[in-house]
Amino acid sequence: MEGSAEPPSPGDPFEDWIRIPADRADVRLRIEGLIQRANGSVKAQIIIDGTGTLNHGSKRVPLPPMEARILDVLIEQMGQVVSRSDLAASAWPSGPPDRNVLDVHLVRLRRRIKEADLEIRTIRSRGLILERT
Repeated sequence: MEGSAEPPSPGDPFEDWIRIPADRADVRLRIEGLIQRANGSVKAQIIIDGTGTLNHGSKRVPLPPMEARILDVLIEQMGQVVSRSDLAASAWPSGPPDRNVLDVHLVRLRRRIKEADLEIRTIRSRGLILERT
């Protein structure tokens, strides 16, 4: 695009433009902005309502209270790795249980949210991440 030309009017919130030549830092900032907008949009579409039901698009999945609390933390940190200790602390504020208890809830939660096209992936030695499938 010529330096004096008018910028295009993007109709899509995930579309961006930049005048070239552009320096590396400006391109990096634009990419980071697009990623943040995409993550914010995904978060807005995944909700656990007051009844403990997961709502993702047209999908509705009822969740037990403990699994809803665990998933709520993962939704809040959508696309970011959440440590097991942070998940346990949010689900059990009075003190985290045995490691196996969290694992059992995660197995059940993974099975349930598959219906809503969501997946919890384990990132070795770091934690867990919620993603769309």
